[in-house]
Amino acid sequence: MVERIRKEYNAEVKFPLLEDPGHRVIDRYGLLNPAAASRGLPHPAVFVIDKEGIVRWKFVETDYKVRATNAQILSALKSLR
Repeated sequence: MVERIRKEYNAEVKFPLLEDPGHRVIDRYGLLNPAAASRGLPHPAVFVIDKEGIVRWKFVETDYKVRATNAQILSALKSLR
């Protein structure tokens, strides 16, 4: 993906990207998008996980155009205090 972004957009990725060969993590969280299953693509999701590894908030959407807002994520993070 990093190479594709470099070639197609002449841009550098300045953050880590994680790989999920065989979509093991996607399956574990129940995020596999059936319409894109052959490519192993998930539904868009955001998870807020506390220091103990417990999921305290999640946003999962089947429509890839609908995303969690910054305000929603910030509110979830503030609730961890």
